[in-house]
Amino acid sequence: MCGILGVVASSPVNQLLYDGLQVLQHRGQDAAGIATANGKTFHMHKGSGLVRDVFRTRNMRSLSGHAGIAHVRYPTAGSADNLAEAQPFYVNSPFGVVLAHNGNLTNTEELKAEMYRHDLRHINTNSDSEVLLNVFAHELANRVEGFELSVDAVFEAIAAVHRRVKGAYAVVAMIAGYGLVAFRDPNGIRPLVIGTCEQNGQTEYMFASESVALDCSGYSLLRDVEPGECVYVSFEGDFHSKMVAEGAQHAPCLFEYVYFARPDSVIDGASVYQARLVMGDMLADKVRRVLPELDIDVVVPIPDTSRPSALQLAVSLNLPYREGFIKNRYIGRTFIMPGQGVRKKSVRQKLNPVGCEFRDRNVLLVDDSIVRGTTSREIVQMARDAGAKKVYFASAAPAVRFPNVYGIDMPTRAELLATGRSEAEIAHEIGADAVIYQDLEALEEAVHSVNPKLKHFETSCFSGIYVTGDIDDAFLDRVESARKKGSEGPEAQMLDLNLNVAEQNLI
Repeated sequence: MCGILGVVASSPVNQLLYDGLQVLQHRGQDAAGIATANGKTFHMHKGSGLVRDVFRTRNMRSLSGHAGIAHVRYPTAGSADNLAEAQPFYVNSPFGVVLAHNGNLTNTEELKAEMYRHDLRHINTNSDSEVLLNVFAHELANRVEGFELSVDAVFEAIAAVHRRVKGAYAVVAMIAGYGLVAFRDPNGIRPLVIGTCEQNGQTEYMFASESVALDCSGYSLLRDVEPGECVYVSFEGDFHSKMVAEGAQHAPCLFEYVYFARPDSVIDGASVYQARLVMGDMLADKVRRVLPELDIDVVVPIPDTSRPSALQLAVSLNLPYREGFIKNRYIGRTFIMPGQGVRKKSVRQKLNPVGCEFRDRNVLLVDDSIVRGTTSREIVQMARDAGAKKVYFASAAPAVRFPNVYGIDMPTRAELLATGRSEAEIAHEIGADAVIYQDLEALEEAVHSVNPKLKHFETSCFSGIYVTGDIDDAFLDRVESARKKGSEGPEAQMLDLNLNVAEQNLI
């Protein structure tokens, strides 16, 4: 998962992009980058680490221009420790194009072969984002007439990108001397919103992975970029949009609402916070069915993402809600840390129990989801060590039983705790007295109730149904094989063993 930004303004955008990236830092901690456009010249700086560590005053001064794009990275394709894969990416023809991408392509290898054999383009990294950039640049070059680029040519190029590229992608890109392009895949799996702001008599435009970046930058939410739509804003501020993909069907990723997005964001017309409150009500109904005796003394959230759901669950069950874990906010999100060893080691550095909330009590722990189970197991043990009599564990999301290939780092079935296990077996694995999972239908209804226009969702990690229609067991086997080979390399071993290295290289 990554975070992207794009701005066309009437004044310098370097500080605006920096501030926006900090707001989107939760979407990626491995690397950050900013590219600005000043006339026909691009200026770019990117590096490994958090936004605050990548950019210094001298870097910001060099990022001149009234338009720009930016990116925070967490790796799903490529290598976590490879600075060459930090975004934005740049290609010099036609005109010069820079691109930032959130998502994951599913036909990367086929596209690489096409690029080399037919398009005569060289891909220099293992990043699918570089492949996407070159596909776009090639299709754009094929539609340039003379020395000028028309708006229709941009739309036609993106239409061709949709025909060639499969998977999940939300993209912002700039064409030197012309303008900014934003588009989403035909299923709208990854989010992208549009915001506006009136400055100096001109309408400025911002594109962002989440609306919270608009809020914190003084922009008003206009709407979402529609699945299969292309939006083009010239550097003079002229706004153009067109639906360019055939057969687009909106199916946003449910995991955005469960975990990744900030609760104060609105994505595809649905408030993440409101959706999580409804998830809590739905989960409370499931708890009543699974534990009719309701021998629970207190509800404790696993901070931070599960708080709205846990609070609403406690209200629905008429149970006390307590903050039983104190979080060290200077530790990264364990789910997106490369390496199982790093995740396990960091849990107890990240959370510490408040003993009086657990001692001699039956506790219901509420988390947003259970993926690998490493964190859940450690947390249950901490609750028991703090004196809990019984520990129940509730997940606001259904059991994660299938790999995700659209931008979430859980690609192998062997890594997923729920794969091949019953709820009783899962409870045994994490040391809980019982595990209660949200039903998939309830989770879909939670988001649908906040925005009734959302009727279809990308649910592959829960259901095993992949909306792009190109994923089979052979594909998953190849992904898992490549991941296994990568984990055997010396760099991956160092990431597992050295917490400091992992912190510095989180996207």
